[in-house]
Amino acid sequence: MNVEELVRDALREQAAEQPSAGPGLADRVLAVRRRRRTRRLAAMAAATAAVVAVAVAVPLLDSGKDDVRPSGVVQQNGITGHPDQSPPRELIAAGQTALAAYYTWRTVPQTDDRGIGVRTYWLLDPGTGRYVKDSRWAFVAVAPGLRTAAVLEQNLPVRRIGLLDLATRKVERWIPVQHGVAALAFSYDGTRLLATTYDENPDVRAEVQNEKGGWDWGPAFAASSRTGFYDVDVVSGKGTWTGVASDRNDLSRGDFSYSRTGDQVYAQVIGGRDGMEQYYDLDGNRIAAPADEKYLRADVGARLSPNGRLAALGLTKEVAPGKSYSSIRDPRTGKEITKVRGAQLLAWADDRRLIAWERVTGLDEPYRGRLVLVTIGSDRIVPLSGVEEQLYDELKAWQPVFARR
Repeated sequence: MNVEELVRDALREQAAEQPSAGPGLADRVLAVRRRRRTRRLAAMAAATAAVVAVAVAVPLLDSGKDDVRPSGVVQQNGITGHPDQSPPRELIAAGQTALAAYYTWRTVPQTDDRGIGVRTYWLLDPGTGRYVKDSRWAFVAVAPGLRTAAVLEQNLPVRRIGLLDLATRKVERWIPVQHGVAALAFSYDGTRLLATTYDENPDVRAEVQNEKGGWDWGPAFAASSRTGFYDVDVVSGKGTWTGVASDRNDLSRGDFSYSRTGDQVYAQVIGGRDGMEQYYDLDGNRIAAPADEKYLRADVGARLSPNGRLAALGLTKEVAPGKSYSSIRDPRTGKEITKVRGAQLLAWADDRRLIAWERVTGLDEPYRGRLVLVTIGSDRIVPLSGVEEQLYDELKAWQPVFARR
């Protein structure tokens, strides 16, 4: 089989696996508006080259047969890992999901016992496949397709939302708003943008006593200044604001996210079970969770599988350092279907594989972990990133931001 036939077969298989609308619908529409054919052709060429790049999985000698290490380039099964990089410098991806960005966090003191948390982002350059530091933004959400990011400038809350071209690093359009915005989230198909509004900066930090008797910066469990949300059409930039009064149990940051269908929104609240969510309709009325989301938890990022048939839940047991299991359940009944490797399930790669955070130390040791790919029905893991050595160091710990590609 020659290269041309290999590429054609690989692209045919890839296309067969995709849903009809595809994850990047909004980005494709925006790309048409940009009328930059040269960049699109370059992106297509890069994608074609990625299809024919093949890597060999090499078993780790010190981790047993359940741990497989990728060599760091695209494989036939769509895995790109860099187990020697933490934080990552080059693309990390698996299946239909990629690490679109990551950020570090530092606290800027305001008084003796109060501060403001500030993020610094590294955004994926889709042309080079590398993560590039961009300190202009206080909050970033990446649209499916990895071409566009919605951004907020520093000193939250702000009165405009930027749509950033990830290839050029230029803001193509600003969307002005009347209510201050401090958080962003795209709908599942990427055509709408949810902007949470606040009266004050929600990233308030307070001095808290640590285990050794000293003082560190931690979350300030103050009353939330959240005021509501904008539901924005990405292409037109038009949206409506809905007021939602803060609940007394809201966290200082109570950001809204869309439900899978986009017909409802939800936010995490304090009280009840861990990760409790409160749902609202688009008019701001409290409602019950949708039937297939009522067992989900706001602190488990993966949520529903792409086909909607499985729900990712939290950690159930840790059998040994670096060997944890989380629950996979029926989203409508809450009944456990199986367990899968991983301490924190972060994102679905496809309907059987997930990107997870796996702890590599015991419960009596300082917490260290790495990104891994886990598979339902298998005990094998594929390391995707290096080990996070400085989880509690504000300036060195990094937090992943995923998007469908």
